[in-house]
Amino acid sequence: MKYLTTKEVASKWNVNDRRVRALCEEGRVDGAFKVGKTWMIAEDATKPYDARKTIKKEYRGLNINFSEIDTLKKKIDKHRPLSDSIVKSLREKLIVEWTYNSNAIEGNTLTLSETKVVLEGITIGGKSVTEHLETINHKEAIEYLENLIKEKKDLTEWTLKNIHQLILKEIDDDNAGKYRNENVTISGATHIPPNHMIISDLMQKLFAEYDREWNDYHPVIKACLLHGEFVKIHPFVDGNGRTARLILNFELMKHGYTPVVITKDRRAEYYEALDIAHTTLDYSKFIQLISDFLVESESLWLRIIN
Repeated sequence: MKYLTTKEVASKWNVNDRRVRALCEEGRVDGAFKVGKTWMIAEDATKPYDARKTIKKEYRGLNINFSEIDTLKKKIDKHRPLSDSIVKSLREKLIVEWTYNSNAIEGNTLTLSETKVVLEGITIGGKSVTEHLETINHKEAIEYLENLIKEKKDLTEWTLKNIHQLILKEIDDDNAGKYRNENVTISGATHIPPNHMIISDLMQKLFAEYDREWNDYHPVIKACLLHGEFVKIHPFVDGNGRTARLILNFELMKHGYTPVVITKDRRAEYYEALDIAHTTLDYSKFIQLISDFLVESESLWLRIIN
């Protein structure tokens, strides 16, 4: 891989050197890294979308009352910092249930108890290698999210691709962490994902919205829009659903909310709410669904804490 300096890239993109350096600092140049004080950029890096040209979408159904959710959060916050034993108990329960349900939604046949055993390092007879890898990989992706939050790092296209790379590690290394180069459909959905030729541009527009236009929204709304608009683009060949549920929880956890587990038994309702959002920009059903899961999650935490 050949790398270029910001001056070389500035000439290639027809912008000034200062603009390229600013884009690198903002994490908007995929794969850019610093050597000393110099930014190095891959020769095939795509010019970021100009966020100043973003046209604000008219999302609907955002007028949701989050008073119950915020009241529960305040009750949890009064107990912080939580004891090590409670943190360990909650975390172990979360990882197993989140991993089981997120994979089950996508067709993984491991049961909840089998998922727990696999996460402990034991192989289940009669189950495929892929199902085992999906379980292990999902746990590693959760740990990656936890580290991002602990280190107060932002979600960027780069970190998003890292999450996806973990999801498909050793399952489909050719496509892990890479935007799709073919068109896809979503089974059972009315919405048809966009042509693969414009994926990079759409993802840059998504992060422009996420970074600049959604900050005045309640964190639950911002998390739901991030999940929904990401899935609408469907940027990867596979693993979009698991990645979407991971970044949904990243946004919630970053703002101090408990993570949610979208359960397998409400899969049809979940898909329907997403399809409505994708085809009409009405997020009311999806936000209400996630709010229900969040109330369940916060209530569970309070029961264990108390």
